[in-house]
Amino acid sequence: MDRRNKHLSSEDRGVIRAEHDRGSSQRAIGVILGRPASTICRELARGRQSDGSYCPSVARRVYDDRRAHSRRKRRLIEGGTLHRFVHDHLVYRRWSPEQIAHRLRLMKPDEPSARVSHETIYATIYAQPRGGLRAAMVEALRQAKPVRGRQRTTLAGSAMVPESLHIINRPEEIEARLVPGHWEGDLIKGAFNRSSVGTLVERKTGFVVLCKMRGNGADAVLDSFARQMKRLPAALRKSMTYDRGSEMACHPELARRLKIDIWFCDPHAPWQRGSNENTNGLLRQFMPKGTDLSDTSQTWLNDVASLMNNRPRKTLGWRTPAEAMADEIAAFRSNVALEHGA
Repeated sequence: MDRRNKHLSSEDRGVIRAEHDRGSSQRAIGVILGRPASTICRELARGRQSDGSYCPSVARRVYDDRRAHSRRKRRLIEGGTLHRFVHDHLVYRRWSPEQIAHRLRLMKPDEPSARVSHETIYATIYAQPRGGLRAAMVEALRQAKPVRGRQRTTLAGSAMVPESLHIINRPEEIEARLVPGHWEGDLIKGAFNRSSVGTLVERKTGFVVLCKMRGNGADAVLDSFARQMKRLPAALRKSMTYDRGSEMACHPELARRLKIDIWFCDPHAPWQRGSNENTNGLLRQFMPKGTDLSDTSQTWLNDVASLMNNRPRKTLGWRTPAEAMADEIAAFRSNVALEHGA
């Protein structure tokens, strides 16, 4: 049997001691054990005593000590500052390991020891023993798949969606995400489609607004969307892109109340609202399928939206939507001040 890749056992060290005391050469001992002579040489050096004899127990301690010091030190040690940061952002803020890793890189650019890769985060989570801590962290990794193939009552071909409002007529600046203020909207449905939450995502910054719904119909959408969007600065209410669900039957009144343009996707084309579809999938972490959403409060929805808006995003260079939106608002106010000053 080839034993060259195995560690020396207590029996091997016993043979080395006996043969060394007998005066056998390192090569001869290696032949007996099926080991290279260099392995025997290193082992004798580790266990050499002042009188030239070999002590197996000393050699074993030296070997174990060197192996312990040769291993890379773990960075994510339970109870440590870095571990707490990763745990809290993963479990409580629902950031992904990649978001956490890149955020740490931005926060600690000159401190490699204060950073950790997303692969290390994954490895640490699954290396933990089974228990409540591991369960909570693994659960935080789970993501409901984006809702696909939902059967919906549509307004396709209806006079309620004039040709002029079809997405093909939407200005190019919206498609290119050049300026803020253009939104995508939809509903997340609760158990048995009896309850829902309105979702709005700003296309350039990814900023999320959630709307408490009192019902699923067009009147509920009109009231909830108008109420929440009126909280935004008028300059950030330029347009909304929606699908052709019957809940948008009151779109003319919504456009009038908000002074906003509303565009409608093609039938069965959710990718035309890709930002919103992706966000709805992420929101299923907080509102799993089959949940009754009628009892959700606007305060709780605001907290969920805050968690989403304070996650770093790859598309934003690992800034958060809240930071990106704050930059856009600051830039707008600066331009207004310059115009007034002129």
